[in-house]
Amino acid sequence: MNSLSIALPPHFSVATFLDFHGRDQHAISEKVEDRVLNKAITLDSQPCLLTMDFNQLGQVCTASNTLTGPPLSRQAHAMLGLNQPIETFEQAMAERTPLSSLVHKQRGLRVPQSATPFEALSWAIIGQQISVSAATAIRRRFIQLASPEEIGGLCCYPDAAAVSLLDANALRSVGFSASKADTLLAVSRRCCDHQLLPDALRSDTDAQDLERDLLAIRGLGPWSVNYTLLRGYGYLDGSLHGDVAVQKALERLLGWNERPTAKATRDWLVDFTPWRALVAAHLWQSLLLQA
Repeated sequence: MNSLSIALPPHFSVATFLDFHGRDQHAISEKVEDRVLNKAITLDSQPCLLTMDFNQLGQVCTASNTLTGPPLSRQAHAMLGLNQPIETFEQAMAERTPLSSLVHKQRGLRVPQSATPFEALSWAIIGQQISVSAATAIRRRFIQLASPEEIGGLCCYPDAAAVSLLDANALRSVGFSASKADTLLAVSRRCCDHQLLPDALRSDTDAQDLERDLLAIRGLGPWSVNYTLLRGYGYLDGSLHGDVAVQKALERLLGWNERPTAKATRDWLVDFTPWRALVAAHLWQSLLLQA
């Protein structure tokens, strides 16, 4: 195993990171135990086991069986959200009320990312208009169906090439609706044929181009696309106004008597450009703190 140690910034929330990756307690593709994440993924068509150990204060020891040096560092920094300019955001929010108090309470909050953009997009498709528990169960069966490899006792999260070999009936057998199966297959094949998902977004123009390309695919709407941009690339300005949890948290934050509509949520979020997705992440986190 190749390994490196990365210093964590002040206020980094290890719990938030591990909660995101440990949401499936059955641990098919990733396992969180004793402040250690083990995650099996398919990278560059190869099975990869990634380990992140948070037991040393202020550090994370990251190891991989295939990645080494700069590639391992880039993978870890992306997943941890260490490339996100949250200090600039927090300074910009200092004078805003009532959001400013929430941001201060949750200072240092970063958005954990999926291991790959394809994982983020496939999860967004699976999770459309169903509960998190139902989506997690479908995701688990999907991984078992599509995963070509197992490493360290975990099934590697499949890449687009593996998924493109499936058919709609196979996906429906593990819980996909007909429309979701068609969308995932279309996305997977376009990833293979046209390189739909770049490795990284280097500018707002890249993000806008990808948003346009994804929205042109039948079955992908604004929520799925902006969720993918956030979790797959750490893009912090997608508008998640259609997210029910964001609407619920906004209702509580502002003391409204009823849940805001998607339009009202969008209109409220627009004032926080270019940080709308990060604001949504703070709203998500506020629900966890109140639970």
